[in-house]
Amino acid sequence: QVQLAESGGGLVQAGDSLRLSCAASGRTFTAYTIGWFRQAPGKEREFVAAIKWSGGMTYYSDSVKGRFSISRDIAKNTVYLQMSSLKPEDTAVYYCAATIRSGSLYATVASASRYDYWGQGTQVTVSS
Repeated sequence: QVQLAESGGGLVQAGDSLRLSCAASGRTFTAYTIGWFRQAPGKEREFVAAIKWSGGMTYYSDSVKGRFSISRDIAKNTVYLQMSSLKPEDTAVYYCAATIRSGSLYATVASASRYDYWGQGTQVTVSS
Protein backbone atom coordinates (compact mmCIF):
# COMPACT_ATOMS: atom_id res chain seq x y z
CA GLN A 1 0.00 0.00 0.00
CA VAL A 2 1.47 3.30 -1.11
CA GLN A 3 1.31 6.07 1.46
CA LEU A 4 2.12 9.70 0.81
CA ALA A 5 2.50 12.35 3.49
CA GLU A 6 2.90 16.03 2.68
CA SER A 7 4.44 18.57 4.99
CA GLY A 8 5.89 22.06 4.90
CA GLY A 9 2.87 24.19 4.17
CA GLY A 10 2.17 27.44 5.97
CA LEU A 11 1.41 31.14 5.79
CA VAL A 12 3.95 33.30 3.97
CA GLN A 13 4.07 36.70 2.33
CA ALA A 14 4.23 37.37 -1.37
CA GLY A 15 7.77 36.97 -2.64
CA ASP A 16 8.72 34.45 0.05
CA SER A 17 9.88 30.89 -0.45
CA LEU A 18 8.58 27.63 0.95
CA ARG A 19 9.59 23.98 0.57
CA LEU A 20 7.03 21.22 0.60
CA SER A 21 7.96 17.61 1.26
CA CYS A 22 6.22 14.42 0.20
CA ALA A 23 7.35 11.34 2.12
CA ALA A 24 6.51 8.16 0.23
CA SER A 25 6.34 4.66 1.68
CA GLY A 26 5.01 1.21 0.99
CA ARG A 27 6.66 0.44 -2.31
CA THR A 28 9.84 0.69 -4.30
CA PHE A 29 9.18 3.76 -6.38
CA THR A 30 11.59 3.16 -9.24
CA ALA A 31 8.80 2.92 -11.82
CA TYR A 32 6.67 5.69 -10.36
CA THR A 33 5.96 9.28 -11.25
CA ILE A 34 5.36 11.61 -8.34
CA GLY A 35 3.32 14.71 -8.97
CA TRP A 36 2.28 17.82 -7.11
CA PHE A 37 -1.20 19.22 -7.63
CA ARG A 38 -3.02 22.07 -5.95
CA GLN A 39 -6.60 23.09 -5.38
CA ALA A 40 -7.78 26.55 -4.45
CA PRO A 41 -11.25 27.17 -2.98
CA GLY A 42 -13.89 26.98 -5.66
CA LYS A 43 -11.44 25.83 -8.31
CA GLU A 44 -10.55 22.52 -9.86
CA ARG A 45 -7.45 20.63 -8.90
CA GLU A 46 -4.56 21.67 -11.15
CA PHE A 47 -1.21 20.20 -12.01
CA VAL A 48 1.86 21.92 -10.60
CA ALA A 49 4.90 19.71 -11.22
CA ALA A 50 6.00 16.10 -11.51
CA ILE A 51 9.15 14.03 -11.47
CA LYS A 52 10.00 10.59 -12.78
CA TRP A 53 11.52 8.62 -9.92
CA SER A 54 13.87 6.83 -12.26
CA GLY A 55 15.93 9.29 -14.25
CA GLY A 56 14.55 12.39 -12.59
CA MET A 57 12.80 13.92 -15.60
CA THR A 58 10.76 16.90 -14.46
CA TYR A 59 7.60 18.62 -15.67
CA TYR A 60 6.13 22.00 -14.71
CA SER A 61 2.96 23.90 -15.42
CA ASP A 62 3.41 27.25 -17.11
CA SER A 63 2.10 29.04 -14.03
CA VAL A 64 5.03 27.86 -11.86
CA LYS A 65 7.82 27.34 -14.37
CA GLY A 66 10.88 29.30 -13.32
CA ARG A 67 9.59 29.76 -9.75
CA PHE A 68 9.09 26.20 -8.50
CA SER A 69 11.53 23.31 -8.55
CA ILE A 70 10.75 19.63 -7.96
CA SER A 71 13.38 17.16 -6.82
CA ARG A 72 13.67 13.79 -5.11
CA ASP A 73 15.88 12.24 -2.50
CA ILE A 74 15.98 8.55 -3.34
CA ALA A 75 17.60 7.56 -0.05
CA LYS A 76 14.83 9.27 1.91
CA ASN A 77 11.99 8.29 -0.45
CA THR A 78 10.99 11.93 -0.44
CA VAL A 79 10.00 14.38 -3.14
CA TYR A 80 10.38 18.11 -2.60
CA LEU A 81 8.68 21.10 -4.12
CA GLN A 82 10.78 24.22 -3.65
CA MET A 83 8.57 27.25 -4.20
CA SER A 84 10.06 30.70 -4.70
CA SER A 85 8.67 34.14 -5.55
CA LEU A 86 5.33 33.04 -4.19
CA LYS A 87 2.22 34.95 -5.26
CA PRO A 88 -1.21 35.20 -3.64
CA GLU A 89 -2.59 33.13 -6.52
CA ASP A 90 -0.40 30.24 -5.36
CA THR A 91 -2.64 29.93 -2.31
CA ALA A 92 -4.13 26.43 -2.31
CA VAL A 93 -4.04 23.02 -0.72
CA TYR A 94 -1.09 21.19 -2.24
CA TYR A 95 -1.27 17.45 -2.78
CA CYS A 96 1.35 14.97 -3.81
CA ALA A 97 0.30 11.96 -5.83
CA ALA A 98 1.89 8.83 -7.26
CA THR A 99 1.30 6.77 -10.36
CA ILE A 100 2.96 3.72 -11.85
CA ARG A 101 1.19 4.19 -15.17
CA SER A 102 3.62 4.68 -18.00
CA GLY A 103 3.80 7.74 -20.20
CA SER A 104 6.19 10.63 -20.59
CA LEU A 105 4.16 13.18 -22.47
CA TYR A 106 3.34 16.32 -20.50
CA ALA A 107 -0.40 15.85 -21.06
CA THR A 108 -0.16 12.38 -19.57
CA VAL A 109 1.92 13.33 -16.57
CA ALA A 110 -0.23 16.38 -15.84
CA SER A 111 -3.51 14.47 -15.75
CA ALA A 112 -4.78 13.95 -12.21
CA SER A 113 -6.86 10.98 -13.34
CA ARG A 114 -3.70 8.96 -13.97
CA TYR A 115 -2.61 9.12 -10.34
CA ASP A 116 -3.77 6.33 -8.07
CA TYR A 117 -2.37 7.42 -4.73
CA TRP A 118 -2.83 10.77 -3.02
CA GLY A 119 -1.70 12.39 0.17
CA GLN A 120 -3.94 14.37 2.51
CA GLY A 121 -2.67 17.73 1.37
CA THR A 122 -0.93 20.68 3.00
CA GLN A 123 -2.22 24.24 3.02
CA VAL A 124 -0.15 27.02 1.50
CA THR A 125 -1.38 30.57 2.02
CA VAL A 126 0.38 33.53 0.43
CA SER A 127 -0.62 36.95 1.70
CA SER A 128 -0.22 40.09 -0.38
